[in-house]
Order: sequence, then structure tokens, then C-alpha cells
Amino acid sequence: MVRTRPHHTTPARTTPHRTASHRAAPAAVAAALVAALALTGCAGPDSASGAAPADPTPGGTLRFALGAPPQGVDPQQVGTNVSIYVARQLADSLTDQDPATGEIEPWLAESWDVSEDLTRFTFHLRDGVTFSDGSPLTADDVRASFDAVAGELGATAPLAASYLAGYEKTEVPDERTATVVFDAPNAQFLQATSTVSLAILSEQTAQADPAERLQGDVVGSGPFVLESYTQDQGAVITRREGYEWAPESSEHEGDAYLDRIEFSVVPESGVRAGGLASDQFDAVGDVLPQDVPQVEGSGGEVLTRANPGVPFVLQPNVTRPPLDDPEVRRALLVGIDRQELVDTVLSDAFRPATSVLASTTPGYADQSDQLAFDPDEAGKILDDAGWTTGPDGIRVKDGEPLEIEVTYTPVFTGSGAVLELAAQQLRAIGVDLLLRQLTAAEQTTAQESGDYDLYYYNVTRADADILRTQFSTAQRNLSLREPDDAVDPLLDEQLGEADPAARDALVADAQREILDQGLAVPLFELAQSIGVRGDVHGLAFDASSRLLFHDAWIEQD
Repeated sequence: MVRTRPHHTTPARTTPHRTASHRAAPAAVAAALVAALALTGCAGPDSASGAAPADPTPGGTLRFALGAPPQGVDPQQVGTNVSIYVARQLADSLTDQDPATGEIEPWLAESWDVSEDLTRFTFHLRDGVTFSDGSPLTADDVRASFDAVAGELGATAPLAASYLAGYEKTEVPDERTATVVFDAPNAQFLQATSTVSLAILSEQTAQADPAERLQGDVVGSGPFVLESYTQDQGAVITRREGYEWAPESSEHEGDAYLDRIEFSVVPESGVRAGGLASDQFDAVGDVLPQDVPQVEGSGGEVLTRANPGVPFVLQPNVTRPPLDDPEVRRALLVGIDRQELVDTVLSDAFRPATSVLASTTPGYADQSDQLAFDPDEAGKILDDAGWTTGPDGIRVKDGEPLEIEVTYTPVFTGSGAVLELAAQQLRAIGVDLLLRQLTAAEQTTAQESGDYDLYYYNVTRADADILRTQFSTAQRNLSLREPDDAVDPLLDEQLGEADPAARDALVADAQREILDQGLAVPLFELAQSIGVRGDVHGLAFDASSRLLFHDAWIEQD
């Protein structure tokens, strides 16, 4: 066994927005399972506006305008940023990932042991933790939470289920010890225990109906509790009394400062920015470039942090024409000007995609040579593949125009504008990109039925195993491809590799192979862009660029 250091209390917390560093992990297992997480575009609430008042002021209500409706409030089932903004405040995880270094640190577990073959992870739980209903955290809650993800939740919790692939059981030798057992090496699991998807819920919640959990039947150990959730409208959470187990990356111990957070849904970016300027909101999500002057002109600022994981991509359904033709997929890779997408539609907080992993993800390998904009090369590829230019500029083969439909849901406010510009770029090489906007439920239905040409999405995670989740034929497999002897073996092998350098090499090969086969067309790296009023302080991002409100506070009159 390899033993981590025990949890310790730090008298003075440092800001989670400190400059990125690369300090060594405290033990061999951390070095084996975590790579340093380099950050870009990171600004704290006080870094741009000068020092805040010396003492945070407890109390007050923070009004937050979301750009899209939350899917629900169950941390194990939701996946969108707006959903996690709410759900993360209700539940904690076994471990925490430092947002500056990527290091895995204690949270609900004060220490852990990992077997040499990466199949057994033993967590020693922190004493004194309770759920919002007053019941104590025990190893039975850990077992029930993971059993539910691997069992009844299943497809309704795709991220959480993928993190528990190969899960056999959780052993409970005593109430403070939980050993999670897998049937094969699982190098990604320790980092997975820091994610909201594997947050620990009470045993009663774990056994509840999944649909009821999604609508609000959730009991966690987080710094806030749910007061109300209204589908498609928003949620209200209130401070929980007696919260004493914040992770080390937090700025303070003890209860959250805010009394209450009111989340409302305001789809129009300009309306959100205007509401911030006119004191209708204290914070707003998805601030677009054209809204920044209004936010800053009213004394506010925009906080940004790049998301790790899979950037926004177009993933092709390779089972039907025209994307069953690998040459068409190759042409798409070089037919899009990613820098123009960022410069025209987005902002400096965003970066053009240079791989199928975002550049802030441990294990990222720069594949920009494969994605360099080259419309002449794209045209030549299509010419050689027999696609000839028709009278309207759209290419034709065997009497069929080169029409490709992209299915998307606007969970990110700028998605429509990005895809419209991409369509203009592709039309210049003779490809007619048709936009098909769906609701989240409709897109899920399309995914399950395979009724799409290109599936537009991103997914955030600060671990390279997210590639296995999205591109392995045994996992989500949005390309609907058959198992192969190239991508699948690489993704499987990295899961069992404890040596970080060797694992990075496998992940780099996987990124290259995914692009070689045209299994994704990367567009841009998502960045969180949050507008806050000048009297709002302490709003923080976690390692996955999701918001944390434990340290947030508002200056009181």
C-alpha cells in the first residue's frame, strides 16, 4: 500500500486564485495519479479591482443569473455548468483537487491508501462530518453512494458511472473506513473522487428514486442546503449552520458567509449584463465580449478561468453518410478557422482548440499541426474524394449535396454564434453545415437514437481519462463506431498505467489517433466568464472551473 499524508488544519488559508505552481505531490501515489494542472485566464474577484475590505461580511443574499436552466440538483446526475453551480454547493467529495496545482488533497477523507495494482482505494473518513439532516457521515454512505451510481442511476449519471467503470464493491470494515474495489487497474479514480459527480450523499438519498433526487430530494454535507428548485426557472439555496470541514483550497473554515443564493434563468446575455449593471443581479454567468464594457462600466468585473477536459467539439456519427467517409472528416478538421471563431465571437478568455483535450488538462498534447486552418488543403481532400463543386457552391457526389447537420443545445450562450460562423467557413470549401438547435431533453433523445450527423458538446474534467469516457466504444461513443485496434487499446491501457510519464505518452498517442481518424472536430476551449458586481468578493473556481460559493460574500451597507 501507498499511504498519503494525513489531513491537517492550516491556520491561514491562501487564495484559490494564486499563480499556478508545480510543487511535488506529497506521496508516490499522488505523483502517479495526478499531473500538475497549468491554468490560464484565471482572475479572482479581488485581483482586478484591488484589495477587498479586510474582513468578510457575513449575511446577505446573492442573486445569480444563469444563462440556461439547470438539469436538476442531484450532483451525481447533472453535468452542465449551470446545474453544477447549484448542485456542488449541496454536497462534498472524498477528496479535493487543488485548482492551482492539480494535487489531490483531503476533504471528507482525511487520508487514503491505494494498492500497488490500482484496484483497491481505501479512504479514512474525517471525524465529525454530518449531513444536512443531522446524520453523521459513515462508510455506509460512501458505499451507498457508489453502489447507486454503479447500479440504479446508471445511464442517468453518465459521468459518474464512467468514473466507476469496473466497480465491484465498496467494503466497510468499520464506520470510518471504506475500501472501493475495482476489477481492473483504475488510475483515474483518485481524481474522480474529487469531482462533483462522485459527491457523497446520505444513504437515504442514495436509495431514493433517481427522478426525485434530480428534482430536489438530495441530502448532502455541503455548506448550503436546497430551499427550492423549479424546473426551467431556477433554485434557491440557503446557508447551512455548523459546516466545519471545508477543503484546504478554501479561504476560510466554518459556515459559508452568504445567507442565501437565488439562481434565476435569464437566457439573453445582454439582459443578464444589464441586470447586473442595474442592481437586479449580483453575479451573472456566460458574459460575452459585447457585454464586458457594460459590466465593467458599472463598477463590476469579469472573472474567467479555462475549463479542462474535452473542448467544444463536433463529434461525427460515422455510421451514415456523408461522415462515414473519413476524407470528409479530414476536410472538416482543416476547413475551420478556430482563431477566427475566438476573435470574432468569443473573447481573450477563450482559446482555439489545439487537440481533443483542452490545454489546461493534465496529459494534454499539442496537436495544432493537425488542426491548422488550410482551406486549400480541405478543397483538395474533397476533390480527391470525388466531391465536385455544384452551381450553388455546395459540393456534390453521386447526386447528393455535401450537407451535414449539427445537433446542439445552447447550454453555452455563445454556441449559436460560433456554429453560424463555422458554417460560413465551411461553406467556403463547399460544405453546407445545417444547424439543428434542440432542448437538452431532445438532444439526449437524438443521442440515444443516433439521429444526428455531428454532435456538438464539451465536457469538463481535470483528468485525461475523459477521453475514454467520450471516445471509447465501451463508453459514450458518440461516433457510434465499432471497436478498433488503435483508439480503444490506448484508452484502456492508460487506465492501468501508474507511471505519470508513461500514462501521458499513451494519452498523447490517443489524442493523435482520434484526430487521425477524424473522430472529433475540435473548435474552442471553453472558459468560464462570470460577471460580478464590485461589492461581491470571494467567488471562486474549483479545479474543473465550476463555481464555489463557500468563500463568497457581499459588502453590507
